[in-house]
Amino acid sequence: NLHHPMMNFRPPSSASSVPISPAEFTQAGTQWMAGLWHVTHSTLPMWKSNRNVTITYTLIPGHPDTFDNLVEYQPLSSDKHKNVAGIEKPDAKVAAAWNWRGKGWLMIASSHWELLGWGEEDGGWMVTFFEKTLFTPAGIDICTRQKVGLTDETLQSIRDQIKSILSSSSSFSKLAEEMFEVKRDIS
Repeated sequence: NLHHPMMNFRPPSSASSVPISPAEFTQAGTQWMAGLWHVTHSTLPMWKSNRNVTITYTLIPGHPDTFDNLVEYQPLSSDKHKNVAGIEKPDAKVAAAWNWRGKGWLMIASSHWELLGWGEEDGGWMVTFFEKTLFTPAGIDICTRQKVGLTDETLQSIRDQIKSILSSSSSFSKLAEEMFEVKRDIS
């Protein structure tokens, strides 16, 4: 039974009155973050009625730490593919955080999200926190490189870390309990 050492986590900047020192949280490089991720667990209500949710981060040449972002998903009751495209620029005040703005008709939509934790276990994973918007409540996603997701042990360690970092904030502590598994077609 492997024991995961203290995972690399931090609380959301809006939940912490004390700034996180760089020594306490090691940022993932944007090269590491680039590529396809599967959303395996979330608190976002819209993912309850959808499946096969992925996010692809593509670095924009000449714009350091800026991503094109493509979220793709399918409704539970249909084979139709849907997507939401946006651009993410680094937050000037918070490390490992980005400000997203939709493209096209979604240009009016924007959000702030932060990388709360990440690791190499089970092919790679990351935990993101997104602030409340006009369209969505504040929430958390667990994303993995592999569509099958994480081993039960790694998932439990991540869940424990999420509970730990959110426990000091009454407004965020309930998020750890609201997390559900996002449906994926594993073939």
